[in-house]
This record gives sequence, structure tokens and C-alpha cells, in this order.
Amino acid sequence: MRTLLLVSLLVPLLSAGCVGKRKFNDMESNYNETYKDLNQTRTERDRLADDLRTARADITALKRRLSTATEQLEELERQLKSERAQKSELLKTRAQLNASIEEMTRALGELAERKAQAEERIREFRDLLGRFQELIDAGRLKVRIIDGRMVVQLATDVLFSSGSASLSAEGRKAIREVAEVFAEIPDRRFQVEGHTDDVPIRTERFPSNWELASARALTVLREMLEAGLPPQRVSAASYGEFDPVAPNRTPQGKAQNRRIQIVVVPDLDSLPGTEELQRISSDD
Repeated sequence: MRTLLLVSLLVPLLSAGCVGKRKFNDMESNYNETYKDLNQTRTERDRLADDLRTARADITALKRRLSTATEQLEELERQLKSERAQKSELLKTRAQLNASIEEMTRALGELAERKAQAEERIREFRDLLGRFQELIDAGRLKVRIIDGRMVVQLATDVLFSSGSASLSAEGRKAIREVAEVFAEIPDRRFQVEGHTDDVPIRTERFPSNWELASARALTVLREMLEAGLPPQRVSAASYGEFDPVAPNRTPQGKAQNRRIQIVVVPDLDSLPGTEELQRISSDD
């Protein structure tokens, strides 16, 4: 093929005239060089084409890997977002649990404090019962828990004559015995309450049951002071007929309502919430 090409090129030259051998050889040499360069060019082109095909294949593979990596990255981002949301929810739940634990701890502390207070009040009540046992057995008084308060009840029929605020001899003795017991109970205050039945009284000294109940309560208070109870620890109040313990329809009910109650005043400082109330009142 190459020889035929060379001949086809030289024939016109030979027909045109005689060509020197050296010139022919130069032309042949140039042709060979040109052919060689052409072959090298073709080889280089083929190699570049192969490199291009390889590069394109690599690019395609890289695109696939990039697509896979992008999908993996998106999945990791979704997982990270989900984990962050779970962590946030866990932190929120943890905070709520800590708050619940703190609240339960406070509640248990308050419960334990109330239990201790209740046990102390039970102990005081039993102690009071023991101190007044002889008077209770003699039927001269009763010890009750009323509205959460320890109360010593004395029937006014034993202490006073009907419509009177003057203590009988038996009543004076009973009140002094009660006062002596109270004097032995430290750090407690007492309130003497006067109560009547619903039978109205209208005298110059006692225009109503309010005045009668008040006078009887003050009479008992003075007798307790004379028995040695410090005046800072005792007070008096009148309820008239408006705080009955039994219906006034029967003589027995009326007799129960005619009474003197001596209340052991609770220690308000020991009640739950007292400190907070004091703080609020001091802020005002």
C-alpha cells in the first residue's frame, strides 16, 4: 500500500522529465518521515481516544460514586437530625423527670413533716388525756379533738347556775385543776370559749346570749389566772348559741350546748406554708 502510494506520486514526476536519483531519495526520505509522523500522530490520537474513553468511564464512575455518596450524606443528615430531635426530647424528658423528682422529694419531705407533727399532736393528746383522767372519770370534763384542735369541754351546768356567770364552788375547783395542768404544758396558749343553748336571755346584765357566754368565759379566764396560768397564754371568746354541738330540740341537746370549751391553740408556726406566708406578708 505504501509502495503503491509512493509510485503513484512519482509517476507524474518521472513522466515530466528525468529526476535525479538523489532528489528521488530525498523525496522518498521525506515521504517516509512524513508517513512515520502520520503514523505516530494516528497512534497518539488513538491513545488520546483511549484516554478519553477511560476518562469518560472514570467520570461516569465518579458520578455514580458521587450520587451514592450524596444519598449516603443525605441519609446521615436525616439520621443526625432525628438523633438531635431524640436527644432534645430526652433532655426535655430528663428535665421533666428531675422536676418531678424534686417535687416528689419536697412532697415526701412535707409528708414526713406532717406525719411528725401528727405524731406529736397524738402524743400531746394522749398526755392531756392522762393528765385529766381523774376529772374525765369523775364526769367533770371531756377532752375532744374538734376541727383539728384539742379541746377541754366543761358543762356550764356544773360551773354556773342558770342565767349566772358566777362560778360554783365545784366549778371553781374544776377550773383550778384544769389551770394547774395547763400551766405544766410549755409553749402552749389557751382560749376559753363561752357557749349557750338557743334559749334567749334578756336581762339588764345580759341582753343576749352573747353577753352571757362572754361573761362566763371571762370568769373562767380570771379563775385560771388566779390559779397561776400566765396571762400571756390565755384569752377568751364568746360564741353565744351559734356554735352548737348538738340539736337544741331536746333537753339533752341543750345541756350539751351549754358549755365552756378551753381550746389548746395550735402552733401555727409549725404548719406547712407558714414560712411562705410570713415572707409574703413581710414583702407587703
